[in-house]
Amino acid sequence: MPKIVDHDARRAEIARALWRVIAREGLEGASVRVVAAEAGCSLGAVRHYFTTQDELMAVATELMIAAVRDRVLTQLARPPGPSRAAALMAQLLPLDAQREVEVRVWLALLGRASRDPSLARLRLDAWHAERYLCRVAVCDLAGTTGPSEPAQLLDPPAESLAARLHTIVDGLTLQGATVPEVVGPAELEAALRAHLDDLAAVLRAGPAAAE
Repeated sequence: MPKIVDHDARRAEIARALWRVIAREGLEGASVRVVAAEAGCSLGAVRHYFTTQDELMAVATELMIAAVRDRVLTQLARPPGPSRAAALMAQLLPLDAQREVEVRVWLALLGRASRDPSLARLRLDAWHAERYLCRVAVCDLAGTTGPSEPAQLLDPPAESLAARLHTIVDGLTLQGATVPEVVGPAELEAALRAHLDDLAAVLRAGPAAAE
């Protein structure tokens, strides 16, 4: 009886192999041959599913974004409050092996965005999505209703606090990805928790404290 092959699963498996190669060796090391070896399949098999490296990169990026989106949606389904705010921001930090790979791959893709229009659009979309989550987190800390849509700005000074949180999370993400031996998961979680506590204190103190 012929073996039944799940082609979607095989494509996803090859795309995840690309993630691992990029995280380990950077984009410059992500040749089709290396990805095939990482996936444990032949060069011909990779080329069967992906006719070009750009196509492989696009599918891998879409799968990565979908994984992050699924985690975020799970957290958004929770009741609003400080606990949800922390959980939302934690999805963006390299706190485990999966998220570390995602961050490393994303940083590599950002370097390629200057010459790839599709990645340039993804870069901007990701920025707006992260700012939206920061707005939701600020509202969770303040005990107010969050934005009804991603493009909705918060009233001042909450919008400036969301921008500040966005900057902090990006900084922590970069440090966690580039110097994990210094800023590991425990340090990242402690820094995030401290900043969220500071934000909550500012929100309790009123508008003047946020200036």
